[in-house]
Amino acid sequence: MLSAARRSVRLPVRTGAARAFATEHNPPTRFESSSVFPDEPQQPAVKTDSIPGPKSREQSAAISQFQDPRAHVVVADYLKSKGNYLVDVDGNEMLDVFAQIASIAIGYNNPELLALAKTDEFATAAMNRPALGSFPSAEWAETIHSGLLSVAPKGTPHLFTQMCGSCANEGALKAAFMAYRARERGESGTQDFTPEELSSCMKNASPGTPDLVAMSFKHGFHGRLFGSLSLTRSKAIHKLDIPAFDWPAVSWPAIQYPLDEFAAENAEAEARAIANVEETIKAQAKKGKKVAALIVEPVQSEGGDNHASPNFFKALRTVTREHGVFLIVDEVQTGVGATGKFWAHEAWKLDHPPDFVTFSKKMQAAGFYHNAETRASHAYRNYNTWCGDPIRALQARELISFIKAHGLVQHAAVIGDELYSAIENLGKKYGGQINKLRGKNCGTFISWDAETPEARDRFVAAMRQHGVVMGGCGEKAVRLRPMLVFGDKQLATLLDRMETVMKQEAGH
Repeated sequence: MLSAARRSVRLPVRTGAARAFATEHNPPTRFESSSVFPDEPQQPAVKTDSIPGPKSREQSAAISQFQDPRAHVVVADYLKSKGNYLVDVDGNEMLDVFAQIASIAIGYNNPELLALAKTDEFATAAMNRPALGSFPSAEWAETIHSGLLSVAPKGTPHLFTQMCGSCANEGALKAAFMAYRARERGESGTQDFTPEELSSCMKNASPGTPDLVAMSFKHGFHGRLFGSLSLTRSKAIHKLDIPAFDWPAVSWPAIQYPLDEFAAENAEAEARAIANVEETIKAQAKKGKKVAALIVEPVQSEGGDNHASPNFFKALRTVTREHGVFLIVDEVQTGVGATGKFWAHEAWKLDHPPDFVTFSKKMQAAGFYHNAETRASHAYRNYNTWCGDPIRALQARELISFIKAHGLVQHAAVIGDELYSAIENLGKKYGGQINKLRGKNCGTFISWDAETPEARDRFVAAMRQHGVVMGGCGEKAVRLRPMLVFGDKQLATLLDRMETVMKQEAGH
């Protein structure tokens, strides 16, 4: 139980949780950001001849003295940014449908998050950052139960908090490898390791260092740390010059879009991909390399927003279970509502849940959910100093509360359908500019291909000059990643600016 003093500190920010409880079973399906952000800009306002403007370029130059600035888009003024609008240091007010690479869920300077940040609870957690694996706070269990565990995916009630998306995937990989060996040993959870295992692992040799591998899909992205980078296959620039583990990657099914118009062709492509997965597992075993884990994104985001049907993922779950391979679903980018489900993999309706679900980005916290079998057998096996961050767990708690209270997952599903239909109509009107439109019935997780990589880059730059921040992925895809507070006004603005740019492009 929290003391009366502690409870009194939390009352202002827990009103969201109370509202969420009242509306969770009957949530609204429409949301207008002005109800929460009354001072949010009504329209983009571009004040400089180019974006980035002169002050952004000046600030980037200052940053270049200690850090590479070549990936900068603009230098932001986060104090002035509100709701769906990002304001840069030049005063440009831009509708942000990229949301810090899909990482902002409920708007810039959300008042409920600001209220949380001003509490003693938040300040104490921030200024006394603990080694959570050894010295958790008295509030840690309640914070996790009322926040991150309240949205735990079905079948994965255990949680390991981490620092970032790459960390989440690497932590899940470690847990999968350890659980695989525990299964081989027949461990009860307390069995000691042999002297040979203990000594050989210190030399990176067998039997303590087993010849296990993890599998991924070509064009997938799972992070930039060493283990996760070995699974990443989206862009060569990510991997160049980095020694990687010799882990197998199989081809993503050659999907045609729209999915519902090519159902038969896609079913054949998916069947070939599943056969390839099974063949690869068997081939690795013949070489003495057992596949312990397979990682997959519900939508291959950085690799080009590549989709597949629920049947593909059901078949993947069947194959992994048959071969004793742990399934890791990487929901770092797809999780937390943008697809019209809180977790994108909910749409698959699996008979057996994944073994791991990783998360980060929109949750503003990171980690992985997992089942009981994959808990480490001994202390300190899956461990690090911080094991996440208590203030990010508090932030996630309030994010989840706000999302539930305002029905934002349902809202994303509804407005996403309208956005998809409108973009589909623009594609018919301006032939050749919107190709392979994808994301139908997938909330606001929408993308399409431009004619060429140059046309994609030109379109994204022109949209920015018209006051809309969006992003690309893969070779020539444009992707939308609006916040969950993206509403009717922002929809109309986005479509208006898109049509203006597409008219200009058509006139070239």
